[in-house]
Amino acid sequence: MSPEKKQPGMADQVVVVIGGSSGMGLETARRVRAEGGQVVLVGRNPERLKRAAAHVQPLSTAILDATDTGRVQQFFEDLPHPVDHVMSTAGGPSYLPLAEMDLVETSRHFGERLAMTLAIAKYGRDRMRAGGTLLFVGGTGGRRPGVGRTVIAALTAALPALTANLALELAPVRVNLIAAGFVDTPLSASLLADKLDARREELRSTLPIRRVVGPEDVADLALHIMHNEALTGATYDIDGGQQLL
Repeated sequence: MSPEKKQPGMADQVVVVIGGSSGMGLETARRVRAEGGQVVLVGRNPERLKRAAAHVQPLSTAILDATDTGRVQQFFEDLPHPVDHVMSTAGGPSYLPLAEMDLVETSRHFGERLAMTLAIAKYGRDRMRAGGTLLFVGGTGGRRPGVGRTVIAALTAALPALTANLALELAPVRVNLIAAGFVDTPLSASLLADKLDARREELRSTLPIRRVVGPEDVADLALHIMHNEALTGATYDIDGGQQLL
């Protein structure tokens, strides 16, 4: 008798990927599709979203600025079906020394990032099946003090605390956080510009893993967290050992 054919790991599951038009979000969407799942692809830029959709053939797409909490609420209310997982990579870093800060702009950035996280949790919960995971992506870059890291350090500290508390409030929906170091994505390329190649070479020579972390590494971790129903309220670092240096 031939062995029973194993079903793909994400078969019959639906994953919302906010920030899914490039980088870590897009690679996670590809992996979900490769494992037999369906994806609702969400992004801010219509052209990038259209190109991404051509690659992953999502169940549907939505143009959304996740910092607009009213739009986040409407997005989840308009979903025609329950979903199993929601992943958000939305939100970029802010590196400015105090002397160069516009305090109004800085306050807006900080407040929007926290409000966005809370809005995805508040409005996403009612559309998620029990046991699924709400997965946020943050960073590790603010854990080490440095000039220009004041705001990102505060956000880096806040997100794990938010994650742990939301895991209790949203149960049985699971809530987890991926804290990434440098990941070789289009966002990294735009931030570093002509310094990108030098940064890649530096990391290849100094990281314990002797290579640069890529979007596929984050996608691997994201799917593991989605699969493993014992994981909630935790922060998972993925930086190739960057914090050890």
